[in-house]
Amino acid sequence: MNKYTFPRDLRLIKTDEFSSVFNFRKRISGPHFAIHYQFNALPHPRLGMVVGKKVAKLSVSRNYMRRVIRQLFRLHQHDLGHVDLVVRVQKVFCPKDYVAIEQEFIGLMKKFNKLATA
Repeated sequence: MNKYTFPRDLRLIKTDEFSSVFNFRKRISGPHFAIHYQFNALPHPRLGMVVGKKVAKLSVSRNYMRRVIRQLFRLHQHDLGHVDLVVRVQKVFCPKDYVAIEQEFIGLMKKFNKLATA
């Protein structure tokens, strides 16, 4: 049975972890997200998020975007392999765009899985 939790061991927290993913220079992107990835030796995927002030000035908006990304990762983490992901938001989105955001995230995960198996 799959667990749909998001404990601390599924998160990228340290600066070195983020830097190693960015230095690996593998990326897939869509209109709202750029997803940087690097394969890891752990038995589970991990997630890091970057939502800058240049994208959204208000912290309320940035926190909403983080919550949405966390939720989408939490629901689809079992479709991913052993990978570290850093999701970087490129364009602001709001609650009325949720369906489009979810479709974009699922599409990027399918694209990632094709790249990972090739």
